[in-house]
Amino acid sequence: MSDNFLDVKNLKVHFPTDDGLVKSVDGLSFALDRGKTLGIVGESGSGKSVTSLSVLGLHKGGRAKISGEIWLDGEELVSATPEHVRRLRGKKMAMIFQDPLSAMHPYFTVGAQIIEAYRIHNKVTKKVARKHAADLLGRVGIPQPDRRVDSYPHEFSGGMRQRAMIAMALSCDPELLIADEPTTALDVTVQAQILDLMRDLQRDFNAALIIITHDLGVVAELSDDILVMYGGKAIEYGSAEDIFERPEHPYTWGLLGSMPRLDREPTERLLPIKGSPPSLINVPAGCAFHPRCAFEGRTGGKAGTEVPELAETEGGHLVRCHLPREERRAIWANEIKPNLESA
Repeated sequence: MSDNFLDVKNLKVHFPTDDGLVKSVDGLSFALDRGKTLGIVGESGSGKSVTSLSVLGLHKGGRAKISGEIWLDGEELVSATPEHVRRLRGKKMAMIFQDPLSAMHPYFTVGAQIIEAYRIHNKVTKKVARKHAADLLGRVGIPQPDRRVDSYPHEFSGGMRQRAMIAMALSCDPELLIADEPTTALDVTVQAQILDLMRDLQRDFNAALIIITHDLGVVAELSDDILVMYGGKAIEYGSAEDIFERPEHPYTWGLLGSMPRLDREPTERLLPIKGSPPSLINVPAGCAFHPRCAFEGRTGGKAGTEVPELAETEGGHLVRCHLPREERRAIWANEIKPNLESA
């Protein structure tokens, strides 16, 4: 049992394959309350989307081996039956998928798909459900919603499809909303509109919101707390202020250095993280980030041999790193932050 609306405890999601065991999520814990937003960030393959699909129970019945606990409003979902979790999807929790063109069925109108999602959980006539669908499309900013409710997904622009996907997710007023890369492939103006829309809708519905993205700029706009993932694990977790003002993990420093900034000249170069994300079949021994870390030589050899614990540095700010806290803070203040500000 948990006091938080959503509480994920030691979640592990492993996939057996012919090449070995893929440890997509390996011991992840976080919590979220109503009306709050959690941003989950990391490169492709870090385990972000697998985490969200686990919360919605979309791995059940597949090859995934899932352990740990997922508490949603007092109910444990990992041990629940697939049928029970299915009844919660849409009404209690919903997801805005990364690619609305593939997530929405091309053979049915946008309105028909919203109507179906609404009528599964509400005993209403098609006429009532159609009006509800049109109202939702209008609420998310689609012009002429009474007419566009009969349009097909391919007749919408990318931004309109994303808005329609948000309308579908909101059709039953879910208490938990998960947005997986909600602004990918949208131009900057539309991205800003979608983020503003999600902020307004969350305030209106008082929903708990999880934003999954590789873009720190997106989570800076919306998040109360930020979870940084790498190699299937949480490597830093804290308030948005902690992550942006006092980050303590070298990987987080790298993400900040590779983020475009409006206060820089567009001709100035970003600071990319060297190397590639690890294989989740053969995760490096010790700290998974150590092959790419510029500071692994300062750990006395522990980086390559011992897995660091996710330890509290202060006030709910958690970091998984072998470097001593004072050394991390000194590196940030004296080496990393000045470079970011002058880059």
